[in-house]
Amino acid sequence: MSEFDSNLTQEVGEFGSRAWCEACGICGAKMLQEVDLPSDLRWGFTELYLDPHPRLVSEAWPVSGYYFMVDNGLVSGGAGVPEHCLSLPGFHVKASWAFICNQSRSKYGSSGQKQRSSEEEILKRQIEEHIGSPITVVDIMNSVWPKSIIAALSGDDPESKTTGLHNIAASLQRPSPEFSELPCTELGVPIFNKMTETQKLKFLQLCKI
Repeated sequence: MSEFDSNLTQEVGEFGSRAWCEACGICGAKMLQEVDLPSDLRWGFTELYLDPHPRLVSEAWPVSGYYFMVDNGLVSGGAGVPEHCLSLPGFHVKASWAFICNQSRSKYGSSGQKQRSSEEEILKRQIEEHIGSPITVVDIMNSVWPKSIIAALSGDDPESKTTGLHNIAASLQRPSPEFSELPCTELGVPIFNKMTETQKLKFLQLCKI
């Protein structure tokens, strides 16, 4: 099991920034290196953030996302979403930056993850009711989780709010100012129906909806 603890990490950048993505990718790779993985395992992880705030990207950093992977014993990770990693079986997702940004700073265990998913589904449904059409904010392209990978990334206690890849990534994340005045749940999920009309408009613009 990994001994990584989010209490020992410091904020490095906003969600989706190059510094944050680099730190998350390297951390994921190190967590895989801490355990004995099958020598023939080929597995990859990518998160690609759609429509990130313009201040987070540039000509030198046009795509926001991070990756880590193991390919026949070779572990690597960092910023970006390389094609080779995408070609491996694993977990590959595209997600709206604005839709998931704020709550990604919250630390939680498995029950908190379920609560976050439930609250995000409510947010999605409220937006759809508001605009009168369905939306896609998270697109999971592949989801394969070998037991050895789960053990490496989850930590010993599934309810821990300090260990595991998500909590490490949350500790590395600085707050983004766009969400500071929005009504949100305790986990940080925006509450669309409690927003003012101006806030709703700005949030939809952030989500490119």
